[in-house]
Amino acid sequence: MVFMISIEKVSSKQDLKAFINFPSTLFAGDENWIDPLFVEREEHLSKKNPASEHVVWQAWLAKRGSEVVGRITAQIDSLHRELYGSNTGHFGMIDAIDDEEVFAALFNAAEEWLISQGAHQITGPFSLNINQESGLLVDGFDTPPSALMTHGKPWYGKHIEKLGYSKAIDLIAYWMKRTDLHFEPGLTKLMDNVRKRVTIRPLNRKIFDQEMQILRNLFNLGWQDNWGFVPFTEHEFATMGQQLKYLVPDDMIYIAEIDGEPAAFIVGLPNINEAIDGLQGKLLPFGWAKVLWRLKVRGVRTARVPLMGVKKEYQFSRIGPIIALLLIEALREPFRRRNIDALEMSWILETNTGMRTILERIGAEPYKNYRLFEKKI
Repeated sequence: MVFMISIEKVSSKQDLKAFINFPSTLFAGDENWIDPLFVEREEHLSKKNPASEHVVWQAWLAKRGSEVVGRITAQIDSLHRELYGSNTGHFGMIDAIDDEEVFAALFNAAEEWLISQGAHQITGPFSLNINQESGLLVDGFDTPPSALMTHGKPWYGKHIEKLGYSKAIDLIAYWMKRTDLHFEPGLTKLMDNVRKRVTIRPLNRKIFDQEMQILRNLFNLGWQDNWGFVPFTEHEFATMGQQLKYLVPDDMIYIAEIDGEPAAFIVGLPNINEAIDGLQGKLLPFGWAKVLWRLKVRGVRTARVPLMGVKKEYQFSRIGPIIALLLIEALREPFRRRNIDALEMSWILETNTGMRTILERIGAEPYKNYRLFEKKI
């Protein structure tokens, strides 16, 4: 018997569980897939997510008979609308089997809901906004995703394009082995000259809340002219700060100061995906102990830089890129002490040619490409 595709709103706890669990079924057998922690995904899709203060969303499941064959969200971000207009909307968390009918049905549901919310321009995918998981993987399927980055299937992009979506911009992830990090003589000379003016210091945990406020201000002011920028709210950054406080050692968060004033920062995040790999998304009964042991005792071998910001006034000066290099250099010794062998720098806008050039000059290579799509509806 051939079943028609049906689209169902996620409206109950049971629906939400099916929504969260579906990718684990879809990616079964994919050696590069890592199940997210289900408890974290439940919290992400709840009022506990501080983004819920400015993001409203709806999710759907695609079913063939009783079998789930796809999922999607649509969302409205009021902060995004304040900056870019009252007709913007987004889609996200798209996963589906290789079937154009399934993709068409999912996107039709998402678009109809967005139109009902006054949206006529749609971008995505975001989970749930640009400061969380962003972009659709279009290149780099042969390696696992780093912490807080997405995975995908090669057929997603072609089905989305068939529905009238086009590329908005690409987000590039760079990979760098610690032993490949090098600074050529010209860069070393520039770094030594700038080093006379710049102080690179680790996070001061004794004034943690104030330090988080410094990082938030640097990020929001430094990124405000970037494509799709939406500021972090105080609540969002404070919540993220509590996660960083637990997961990131003090000497993997650095602040650069010029004449005593904060000018830039970098965060090195141990790759949590290494610690949760193989747990099938479950912390109970013993998963939590494995995560703690892998993070705190055995240690992980890779890390990611998810946050980095340079004060706006320095971005287009000669000193700005050199400050970024000094911050990257500062992570080398803590990584060596912890036997962290490699680092992902992500994500970098494809249009950020200055940062991309610097990363490639010091030994980093682009290895994953995440695409954001857009469409007028």
